[in-house]
Amino acid sequence: MTHTFPAFIDGGLKFTPHYFTVPLDYQDPTKGSLQIFAREVTLAKDSAEKPWLVFFQGGPGFPSPRPNGNSGWLKRALQDYRVLLLDQRGTGNSSVISHQTLAHLSPSEQADYLSHFRADNIVRDAEFIRQAFGVTQWAILGQSFGGFCSLTYLSLFPDSLSRAYITGGVPSIERHPDDVYNATFKRTKEKNQEFFNQFPHAQSLCKKIANHLATNEVTLPNGQAFTVEQFQQIGINFGVSDTFLPTYYSLENAFIEVDGKPTLRYEFLNEMLAQQAFQTNPIYALLHESIYCQGFASSWSANRVRQLHDEFNYQPGDDCFYFTGEMVFPWMFEQYQCLKPLKSAANLLAEKANWGSLYNAEVLATNRVPVSCAVYADDMFVEMDISRETLAKIPNSKAWITNEYEHNGLRADGERILDKLIEMGDHIHCCQQ
Repeated sequence: MTHTFPAFIDGGLKFTPHYFTVPLDYQDPTKGSLQIFAREVTLAKDSAEKPWLVFFQGGPGFPSPRPNGNSGWLKRALQDYRVLLLDQRGTGNSSVISHQTLAHLSPSEQADYLSHFRADNIVRDAEFIRQAFGVTQWAILGQSFGGFCSLTYLSLFPDSLSRAYITGGVPSIERHPDDVYNATFKRTKEKNQEFFNQFPHAQSLCKKIANHLATNEVTLPNGQAFTVEQFQQIGINFGVSDTFLPTYYSLENAFIEVDGKPTLRYEFLNEMLAQQAFQTNPIYALLHESIYCQGFASSWSANRVRQLHDEFNYQPGDDCFYFTGEMVFPWMFEQYQCLKPLKSAANLLAEKANWGSLYNAEVLATNRVPVSCAVYADDMFVEMDISRETLAKIPNSKAWITNEYEHNGLRADGERILDKLIEMGDHIHCCQQ
């Protein structure tokens, strides 16, 4: 069933929906098709058409933003561009992937279907739209995983791009995910240490919660058993700004007494469930490791690397508790209610070795598109040194390396960050003349 929505005006902005039917597999159109949704945003008062800027959302597996007002990076973008907010395939209104929509497929069919939802096909969808619009070139803005998509676009269709702006999302174009997770586990440990240095009492609070979960049967409001490993995963929040204090508040109010016994509060448990985005956006868990794979299997990379960082494997009686970060693990498909039906497909994807290429090093080595990037020095998700290593191989690219922001810099101060990147892109272009 396909739903369509009308255009509307709100807060001085005009929002126009667009729908496209694209192949599931661009190499084999007989495999079926998908609906792709994208929302055009312009200033309502604009009379002349401006050039396009396409936004690639972070993730993988999350839809494009639903703006509420003319603010942040969108406000700056609309001065120069008309913006296209693309719901990447499988998200938002683009043939959404969930445990519901995959239920009719066998595990092998699920894995085969999901294998077509990586950056290469997200970029091919965008290129399909560019051609449908009759646009010669457009600019792209990629946040986090959207930056990975941007380098794929620069690899596959460089002539289609006028500018590339990337924030917190310059990946390695050749490294194994083991290298990535070794770096991010170390960053995650540093963030834990910062948090517990600021809130020393939080360490005892975390151990109290973890020990309670290890020795009691606790269920979340959806009936799912709540475990130490799940509790540790709220550490993903430490990769974005202004999350230490809210996390401490949550820990502080975790327990109440019922019949004289300590019990985890319903409010706390409900908050823990609300933070489990894997339930509603399973692409993140299913395909997260594959975003690094080109011709090899991930083989549950983060889980293997975790064993080299045993401090993250908490047991009652341990001296220190550590939260984990942006990693996925095989046990998630045994514990999370909405991931359980996808366990077999997840294992097939983890062992899939014949992934195609996401980047073309030879094309990137001759890049002519101005590429301006915000690289965050303390990024818990995308390692600065790896980003710098990649950009050193891409001519006409420039990095603004800053410790003013965490990974969510574009959301926290997008107007300033995009203004800086646009200025950098213009400078690169002028130097080419």
